Amino acid sequence: MASRLYRQGDVAVVSVAEIPAGATKLKPSKGRRHVLAFGEVTGHAHAVSARDVEMFEAGGERFLQVNAETTIGHEEHAPITLQPGAYRIVHQVEYTPAEIRRVVD
Repeated sequence: MASRLYRQGDVAVVSVAEIPAGATKLKPSKGRRHVLAFGEVTGHAHAVSARDVEMFEAGGERFLQVNAETTIGHEEHAPITLQPGAYRIVHQVEYTPAEIRRVVD
């Protein structure tokens, strides 16, 4: 199966074969949604409903298990629909001579 890649601002979601063994299941924010990333400038969030998605962490990376079609929402970006499957969350970084840093949305 070919990898699927979705990008919304500074966040990318990449399909993976499975969630790593031993990954820790994370609780949703306020029981309703999983936040993929907060905008450090605006406070807006890239988020999915916790109803159909589980979030995990393993080795410093975060993963999603999408059990039913769901949408990544953000106040300043078009919504993205994810199909059922496992995904890795990737945050865009940029290089400067002084450091490699996360891009802020």
